[in-house]
Amino acid sequence: MAAAFSLAQLVLVAPRLGLSWDEVVYVSQLSIHAPAANFDPARARGVTLLAAPVAMLTSSILALRVYLSLLSGAGLLLALLAWRGLRPAWLLALAGVCYASLWTAQYYGPQAMPDEWIAFSVLGAVGLFLRAAGAGQVQAVPAGPTSPFPRVLRGRRGALVGLATCLAIAALVRPGDALYVSGALIVAVLAVPRWRQPSLLAAVVVGFAAGAAEWVIEAYVRYGGLASRLHAAAAEQSGFGLHAGWWDELRALDGPTLCRPCTVGLRDPVITVWWLALPVIVVLGVLAARKAGRLASSLLAACCGLAVAAQYLFLINYAAPRFLLPAYLLLAIPVADALGFLLADRSGVKPGGVVLVTIALVVQILVQQVVLDHQVAEKRAFFGSFSVVAADLHRLGVRPPCLVQGSQYIPVAFYAGCASTPSATVIRRSRPDVRIAVLVGVGQSAPSYAARWSGHHLAGVRSPLLPTTAYLPPGQPQPTARPHRPAGR
Repeated sequence: MAAAFSLAQLVLVAPRLGLSWDEVVYVSQLSIHAPAANFDPARARGVTLLAAPVAMLTSSILALRVYLSLLSGAGLLLALLAWRGLRPAWLLALAGVCYASLWTAQYYGPQAMPDEWIAFSVLGAVGLFLRAAGAGQVQAVPAGPTSPFPRVLRGRRGALVGLATCLAIAALVRPGDALYVSGALIVAVLAVPRWRQPSLLAAVVVGFAAGAAEWVIEAYVRYGGLASRLHAAAAEQSGFGLHAGWWDELRALDGPTLCRPCTVGLRDPVITVWWLALPVIVVLGVLAARKAGRLASSLLAACCGLAVAAQYLFLINYAAPRFLLPAYLLLAIPVADALGFLLADRSGVKPGGVVLVTIALVVQILVQQVVLDHQVAEKRAFFGSFSVVAADLHRLGVRPPCLVQGSQYIPVAFYAGCASTPSATVIRRSRPDVRIAVLVGVGQSAPSYAARWSGHHLAGVRSPLLPTTAYLPPGQPQPTARPHRPAGR
């Protein structure tokens, strides 16, 4: 199943997709291709470290996609292995299929984005928490030399170390999501008498603190302190408060990949059926798990899924389908419990249930593939245009060392091998040998400091969402070096 997940990404996504704005920010921090883009305060360094082994060696986007596709398949496998002993292997495979069939899971698997890696980390953390707590194991974990289960995680001490490690990885990738899941696990420790174990509480706290330490230290080094960074990060999200984020997420279920502001209508109600049915299926799964003696594990997975989803469903005023990936993977456990109840019981396989579940999964997979193909085709054209703009800038003499500002400045600058900046002050203070371009889109005018600069039409641009004019300062030196090769070309 995990291998099929990677293969689907390699075939359907990896060869066709350029780098998005957010990916450029993460990848450029350690890339050999271009200077680092502005790293805004809400982000964390985990994804940069994840992409570093490839980004530091090559500028090939395809190489990065292949690497992340294979790594995401391994991540899903390891996250499910953390649940060995808590569920039969076939039920875990079913949970993996439910998650891996989603277009968002396949679309973001080969991308340098945080959400999928949060999903793998928190599912592993919850499974290892339950193993360390001794919660209702249904079978012994294989201990032989050929066991697929990591040796270090077979005992209780290993489970505690694994729990802390998973939460540390989650916090390194995105501290906010890790905080919600860690909070839910702390509540579980305090609320369930048999889980009131100091070692469990310590593993959760130490794991989260270890992963979040880098973000906190960077807050004091670069952003003027933790409070200042939190304030700036909240401002980027337009502040936190009660919002009907669930309505935005529903409308963005089949795209756009970023709905901000979310003004789209409900485009295809048929595609939303699974999302609306998900809470009901989860409840049925918890009830089925109770009958099978697995109530604690199913309920904890559901509660942690709700905890990590709550901020996106109720506290922010925009949506992106990827935000809910961690919740989807956690909820895949009770969903699999519900489907497993239809498939078999103690008396054996239920033929009627097998037919019903098979039809439902096939329909779901086909619908998700239609959405995936649409999203990849749309983003392939859009992200691919960044290299077109970069080529136009090269023809205008904007080659390294260079500096880009304006519309879509971060990805365009990366593709052109330039530095990028949102600040006019940086433009004014740049060195004389740096070639500068200010990008302006349809219906926009040049900023005041570039009003007297020469405007040049970018002939290769075909999308109204991309810059159409580049303003260059007078007397800008023309390069004599060979043309710069855009990223991934």
